[in-house]
Amino acid sequence: MRSLVLLKVALLIGVIASAIAVVVVRQEHRQQFVELTNLESERDALRIDYGRLQLEQATWAGSARIEQIARERLGLRDPRPEDIVVLTPDTLSGAVSTRAGEAR
Repeated sequence: MRSLVLLKVALLIGVIASAIAVVVVRQEHRQQFVELTNLESERDALRIDYGRLQLEQATWAGSARIEQIARERLGLRDPRPEDIVVLTPDTLSGAVSTRAGEAR
């Protein structure tokens, strides 16, 4: 009789411990799911920011943008035809340079 009571108490303790373990595991699961959801939201926001940064980089690195900055800040301009010098093998060896606007 006494062993039967001990068995029932042991089983009751086992059931209570199992129930507590289930509650703890479910709570941890909920917390981890919330963390996962937050991390996914952060990932999505970072992907959007990355796309914006790629677009901004393409804008800043575009040749039209570089040309605009060169003209506005540095005062650069296209050369006039009389300022263009065409180099030929003759000019490199010491002969008179030929200008693009002049006849050869």
